[in-house]
Amino acid sequence: MVTDFAQETIILSTPLLSAATSIRSMSSSSSGSEVDDSPFPSRRFDEYRIPCKPFSGFESYRSLAVLSGHVGSVSCLALCGEFILSASQGKDIIVWQQPDLRMFTKFGQGDGSVKALVTVGNKVFTAHQDSRIRVWKVSRRSENVFRLVDTLPTTKDYLGKFMKQSNYVQTRRHRKRLWIEHADSISCLSVFGGLIYSGSWDKTLKVWRISDLKCLESIKAHDDAINGLVACRGMVYSASADGKIKAWGREGSKSSHSLKGILEGHKDVSLNSVVVSEDGRWVYGGGSDGFVMGWEGSADFVSWKLVCETKAHQMAVLCLCLVGEFLCSGSADKSIGIWKREAYGKICKVGVITGHEGPVKCLQASSPNSVGGGFLLYSGGLDKTVRVWWVPKQHSADHKEDNPTTPSSTQVKSITLC
Repeated sequence: MVTDFAQETIILSTPLLSAATSIRSMSSSSSGSEVDDSPFPSRRFDEYRIPCKPFSGFESYRSLAVLSGHVGSVSCLALCGEFILSASQGKDIIVWQQPDLRMFTKFGQGDGSVKALVTVGNKVFTAHQDSRIRVWKVSRRSENVFRLVDTLPTTKDYLGKFMKQSNYVQTRRHRKRLWIEHADSISCLSVFGGLIYSGSWDKTLKVWRISDLKCLESIKAHDDAINGLVACRGMVYSASADGKIKAWGREGSKSSHSLKGILEGHKDVSLNSVVVSEDGRWVYGGGSDGFVMGWEGSADFVSWKLVCETKAHQMAVLCLCLVGEFLCSGSADKSIGIWKREAYGKICKVGVITGHEGPVKCLQASSPNSVGGGFLLYSGGLDKTVRVWWVPKQHSADHKEDNPTTPSSTQVKSITLC
């Protein structure tokens, strides 16, 4: 699996997200206490080999690694320390350990197809087709390092509300449920400021407090299923099959969320994914018609204007990922587009990734601090695989979008995983 480059290379040491004791050593520790709420650990610096020559022209990339092991389509990915978490519609969640990309453990089987996952401290929150959110914690007491510790809504939250009739709402299936319960598959999760946001096919957006796992709000957010969520700088953006992205915010930490703006997509076109830049200024959505649309927010983030409308793929855009000035788009056409954000929020295509044998459902990226030449991109597809790619940050300015070239001689052929 590990090979050297045929061309000249340089070696750079790249830290992963944090530095602490590895989970593998924690799981074998003699201590019986559980891990505290510190972030997922990373135990070492890793040596990656990357080409020292700049890339040129319109690029096409090869996979650095193909991770197989899921019994179903890969539906979501998350990065935590030295680990990559991938979940599937086959109900399993696999933890891959970097840098050797070996399977570290597997958990979550039998709990319903996994639609989304996020990590907070030493906890993992997974959203499922059975309309529940499950909470997993790193534990020293169990052979299965990731131990199920709760399900949302919690029993305490449920018991505190089930006796009062005013806590019940009518669902689209003509049944009554407590307002703290989702009535359909939970499709997406996002985390910000001590809160977890969940979006569902039941058209609602719910707000959960991480500290006590209590449901604080339920918002009738859209006229159709919610497909994507992202939270940034106190704002939450929800993308829906109704063709709209809605922005939600609150005035204070104790106030409820209210609608701050509506970003209109194409008529009768589902918006499947939404991402926002770190400064909150640019919002991008991916549509079922293959378009990526971008909006610029005003200084007070109460209004947005359309600044980008790009035909990115021949089929639906299923997922988006922002890495600094780069936007990555995964599509049902089995490809991944690499775009660079330019003046006024417009995007320019600088590369394309092919290799998946099915639609690309999810993307995640990490950019090691000490490597200025690019970033690692992780993709999950309906072909049941997770693939790892190296994406350079230096591209030729005179690329030709409609005439992609074959991989150049300086292209990354492999990655040295020490």
